[in-house]
Amino acid sequence: MSKIHLTELVLRDGHQSMIATRLRTEDMLPICSKLDAIGFWSLEAWGGATFDACVRYLKEDPWERLAKLRKALPNSQINMLLRGQNLLGYRHYSDDVVHAFVQKSADNGVDVFRIFDAMNDTRNLREAINAVKKVKKHAIGTLSYTTSPVHDIAYFVNMAKELESMGSDSIGIKDMAGLLTPQVAADLVKALTEAVSLPIHVHSHATSGLASMVMLKSVENGASIVDTCNSSFAEGASHPSTESIVAALKGTEYDTGLDLAKLQEITAYFRETRKKYWQFESDFTGVDTRVLVNQVPGGMISNLSNQLKEQGALDHMDEVLAEIPRVREDLGYPPLVTPTSQIVGTQAVLNVMTGSRYKSVTNEVKNYLMGQYGQSPAPVNAIVKQQAVGDAKVITCRPADLIEPEMAKLQAESDRIAKSEEDVLTYAMFPDIGKTFLQERNAGTLKADALLTKESANTGAARYAPNEFKVTLHGETFHIKLTGSGHAGEDQRPFYVSVDGIAEEVMVETLSEIEVSGNGSSAGGKSVGKKKSGSTANGRPRPHHAGCVTTAMPGTIVAVKVKVGDKVSAGDGVLVIEAMKMENEIQASKTGTVVAVHVAKGDSVTPDESLLEIQPE
Repeated sequence: MSKIHLTELVLRDGHQSMIATRLRTEDMLPICSKLDAIGFWSLEAWGGATFDACVRYLKEDPWERLAKLRKALPNSQINMLLRGQNLLGYRHYSDDVVHAFVQKSADNGVDVFRIFDAMNDTRNLREAINAVKKVKKHAIGTLSYTTSPVHDIAYFVNMAKELESMGSDSIGIKDMAGLLTPQVAADLVKALTEAVSLPIHVHSHATSGLASMVMLKSVENGASIVDTCNSSFAEGASHPSTESIVAALKGTEYDTGLDLAKLQEITAYFRETRKKYWQFESDFTGVDTRVLVNQVPGGMISNLSNQLKEQGALDHMDEVLAEIPRVREDLGYPPLVTPTSQIVGTQAVLNVMTGSRYKSVTNEVKNYLMGQYGQSPAPVNAIVKQQAVGDAKVITCRPADLIEPEMAKLQAESDRIAKSEEDVLTYAMFPDIGKTFLQERNAGTLKADALLTKESANTGAARYAPNEFKVTLHGETFHIKLTGSGHAGEDQRPFYVSVDGIAEEVMVETLSEIEVSGNGSSAGGKSVGKKKSGSTANGRPRPHHAGCVTTAMPGTIVAVKVKVGDKVSAGDGVLVIEAMKMENEIQASKTGTVVAVHVAKGDSVTPDESLLEIQPE
């Protein structure tokens, strides 16, 4: 009997796809004993965006999460998603960092490493595979599946042969956007089983509605392991339901042997737990056949919608989804998977928000065009390349060959805040937020973003403020739509709204508070603090002349490259901002002299502010 094995994804890709990677460790541990008893081939529980989310939003130590899960899952193989030479960050790391990260991941509990590269450049996978083999763990050499004029079955077969020669223990097909069709899956798996002697492992998101059929055709044509997710976090942008696949294969030669009744106990737990995370639910995580065109992967869609919502730009989602495939073509058809999904997605957002394609180009796109992520699958758009990096020389070697050993430098930089090699690696993945995280942890001041509670009136009716309404003021009516909100301070919070279709930011300042009664009436109200004329809530001036430099998206200043008195030319980089996890260089709007700088590193900024001013020549 050709028993099929399952990898369960609920502890990683399930919640990454459905609630923006916000599931907390405290809500994982109570169900681990039941997950551990099922008999899965592995449980994917770490890697991917979970490391970032732990540090950035949840204020959890990702290494502690792994160690706790290892203790709670003594009988299970723990699986992680590793981005090859990128590890879990957004750049390439030196080989000594790759080996150190894999070693510590194994030490803390990882048994199986699903290793992929966003460019499908096998040079970027070699050292990660070597590192996994060195610690005697299982390496899944992974194909990032996508479609384009250059990505055919022969392309993936040749890549699989290379991965086998590198020492992979199995070959994974990572269909991150749900682009596989049943027949293509059958043909691809069959071709792979004929070309290599390794087990074939299939991972496919359900975004297009095809993944369950893809799994069936895959096992019928030789796949040994398939990825599924507990139905509480399954389907849509996530994966085929574990229970459904178990039921579909029961009684066939591919029977998984798993107990459906015991799986239902796990389902009941997670369905109830998911309710706590309602604020991270998205309208863009169901079945969406547009993915067959825009190719936005399941793990990206909930995060993209949440980020646009925080910026007050969720109403531009359709425009962004339409722009993504155009940017992808310009960049030579990279598969859309971290970090290329963020690189392409953020550039698409900039193209939409600025109203001009490539008016502003992120540093990551420039690095991509310079070859610093590896070889693009197809030639890039020469006009876009010239516009972004001019005649700069493109590297052709493995990018990491140009990186000197980094561990000693990273240890020195983090010496005052790192208490272990794991801490050094946290700093390595995210120097800015990692440093802040470690400092706050050491000071005992870590505080996770709040989980909001849905309040109900005494009658049982929900008490919500409207998010779309009309306001009549001095005889003029305005159509107001609340599109998102920023992080609250002690007494004020930014809200992003559209007023008659024009994006605006409103800063709500609490001057007094009232208790809302069960019938919705009130005895008073909150006052809105008005901004000083000509300035924003942050006290910065609004753009008031042609030399004012602004940002297209809300974000955080990570570098100020000029000072008052400096001479600049139009187009020179003057600031670097982090938005949507990507860095974007902001250029001088005019040629002239810098006469004012209104920001410093670490400042949060919004599009309605003048960040610095240039006196034009």
